[in-house]
Amino acid sequence: MAIDEARLNTFLGKAVGDLGAAISAVLISIGDELGLYRALATGASTAAELARKTGTHERYIREWLANQAAGGYLEYDVTSDEYSMNAEQALCLADPHGPVDLPGAYAIVQDLFHVRQRALENFRSGNGMEWGEHHPCLFHGTERFFRAGYNANLLGAWLPALDGVVSKLKTGAKAADVGCGHGASTILMAKAFPASEFLGIDYHEASVETARKRAAEAGVRNARFEVADAVSYSASGLDFIAFFDCLHDMADPSGAARHARNALKPDGSCMIVEPFAGDSVADNLNPVGRVFYGASSLICVPVSLARHGPALGAQAGEKTLRDVVVGQGGFTRFRRATETPFNIVLEARP
Repeated sequence: MAIDEARLNTFLGKAVGDLGAAISAVLISIGDELGLYRALATGASTAAELARKTGTHERYIREWLANQAAGGYLEYDVTSDEYSMNAEQALCLADPHGPVDLPGAYAIVQDLFHVRQRALENFRSGNGMEWGEHHPCLFHGTERFFRAGYNANLLGAWLPALDGVVSKLKTGAKAADVGCGHGASTILMAKAFPASEFLGIDYHEASVETARKRAAEAGVRNARFEVADAVSYSASGLDFIAFFDCLHDMADPSGAARHARNALKPDGSCMIVEPFAGDSVADNLNPVGRVFYGASSLICVPVSLARHGPALGAQAGEKTLRDVVVGQGGFTRFRRATETPFNIVLEARP
């Protein structure tokens, strides 16, 4: 067959970039754990200076710095032989309160290699894998990466986009955070609305224990956490229920929607935060879709299939979610309240 040289070179250029990114994933994790990014965020350094600041070996640091500069994660000054971070790089790599926590995302990537053999078997058998069967780095990475998005958007944009929810939370409401994980979203809301009571719910006991610890460390007294799944928690008479990036993972998402509908007061509200996705595969063939389809293959779909669920996947799309929440879950009102490049925020009312 005839080969188009230009097309071949374009593809190989992309593939080499992807290969470099895959190899560099380990180095990003190392840079985070050793404090290399945080040290560089304070000022430019040569390899020798960075090694002294961080108690590391210069020869390894030289290679790490060159790799990071080649990937565009650091700046390099050829005259002074110094490496530095611009403000945007530091915001995403060295600021735990920034809008994006990239090293947290790479902790998720680390888990994916831990589960590779199990995933290989699942691809052949169609079996699933429970959330709690993953390596703990997944739980910590998920907390870090998603917490950054919640810090940037939850209080200032997502909650205000809902009909009357902020005013209820300010005056005192009963709220639940279903699938709360380590409780980052629950604690953030509880701190912002001290007159309200928040219940974090998750079926993964180890995550609930961590959430309780995080709340105690934050001095939060109006949030509590319980181990339960999304169709069996006992809370009722709720003003507000939130699902953060979890409904698509569930074994029974329509059952979770019905249970939420029954747990809400007649004038209550449900917020469903989901990965940003269109309603067709073609809509999602972009860099964000690539990330979400990859994570979905190894995390989201297996979690649902582990309990014989429908495996909606991270790119379920608004139309599918509407059918689950309204058509099967019993809600009567449903709309897209707002969105970011990474999330759609849906509002459902009884």
